[in-house]
Amino acid sequence: MAIPNRKNAMRRQLVWMAVALVALTAVVTWLTFALFRPTPPRSVTMATDPTGSYGAEVAGRYRELLARDGIELKLVPTAGAVESLARLQDAKSGVSIAIIPSGITSEEKSPGLVSLGTLFYEPLWGFSKGRVVQRHEELGGMRISIGPEGSGTHVLAEEFLARVGIINEKSATLLSLPAEESAAKLQNGEIDAAVLLDAWEAPIVRELLVAKDVNLDNIPRADAFVALYPFLNKLTLPAGVADMKNNRPPNDVNMLATKASLVVRQDLHPAIQYRLLEAATRVHGGAGLFHAAGQFPAAEATDLPLGAHARQFYKTGPPFLQRHLPFWLAVLAQQLLLLLIPALGVVYPLLRFSPALYSWLQNRRIYKLYSELMQLEGEVGSSPTKNTKDYLERLDELETRASRMSLPMPFQPLVYALRMHVSVVRQRILNAGSGGANGGT
Repeated sequence: MAIPNRKNAMRRQLVWMAVALVALTAVVTWLTFALFRPTPPRSVTMATDPTGSYGAEVAGRYRELLARDGIELKLVPTAGAVESLARLQDAKSGVSIAIIPSGITSEEKSPGLVSLGTLFYEPLWGFSKGRVVQRHEELGGMRISIGPEGSGTHVLAEEFLARVGIINEKSATLLSLPAEESAAKLQNGEIDAAVLLDAWEAPIVRELLVAKDVNLDNIPRADAFVALYPFLNKLTLPAGVADMKNNRPPNDVNMLATKASLVVRQDLHPAIQYRLLEAATRVHGGAGLFHAAGQFPAAEATDLPLGAHARQFYKTGPPFLQRHLPFWLAVLAQQLLLLLIPALGVVYPLLRFSPALYSWLQNRRIYKLYSELMQLEGEVGSSPTKNTKDYLERLDELETRASRMSLPMPFQPLVYALRMHVSVVRQRILNAGSGGANGGT
């Protein structure tokens, strides 16, 4: 009967070791999830320009592409890029993504943000009613809409108009009107000029380019502006490109343009960043009026540094698993690989040192009995004829415990050696007891 008990005991010990290993692995897994956040969110929020702008249209296309991977892109319209930037900078706003034109922030002002690259040109369109503005001085006294507060148009228009001396009510009447209202009032003659910051593809831009008595103004000294503001680009709008039949515009027009960047919070999950970059490639990878096919998205850092994941994307493309597997399957595989590293770091040392640990535990059980035997032997040595019965009872109890120990075969010799030493001590006690009795006789 001792063998089955021994086998059961060994089985229980192995079970406990397995339970401990599983529990430790579970703790490591939980810590990995908690610290490294391997699971991407199912929904993210993007701040967009007002409805009708090209930025809002692009955001809608991103939403459609991300939805194919089961990612919900929530869109939050704002007054423009300045407000979108403010929401990005505020961690409590929930906004993680926005399209921001160059020239309105910097790495020092937005330390928690990174760029995923530039997407398209955003020219600064200057439209006037009834006459063509040839020089900046002609803007004096005009009613000029420069976009609403919170828009990139407003910030850049104020900066550039101040540079040429149009800075206050005495110089001109500067109005903070939304783009649609500006376009309507300009065509109706209620204002004299309007400044818009938007892409060539924006419906309002295309509307004003062909509107009756509305002219697109040439930017005098465009090269000087580019020299003073390195984030600007000089573009030329060809004559007749808006309407070949009516030759609108009638002449080539020099323009200033920013580059719009896809900006995200630095803590946005890498898998979402890669998906955004793939969406940007599909949306902006073709040719446009001002750029060749494949020019955008571009690994350019204008105001903000290029994120680490974006740099990797432009070098090698999406991660290997995301190129060959559906998105969430690739994410699951990446999670498993991520978990495998710390798991191996825990399991391998355990597997390597578990035999030694197991041997130490079994030896410790035997050596504990040896310690009791040595203590008893010491007591016998100091008073061999005293408490003989108590000595023998304690020895019997110790030997019984040794006999009942359930140990694997490799450890059985230690038990036998212990029982032999018990016999030796018992014999010493019996001999001492006999000698004491004879002496008394």
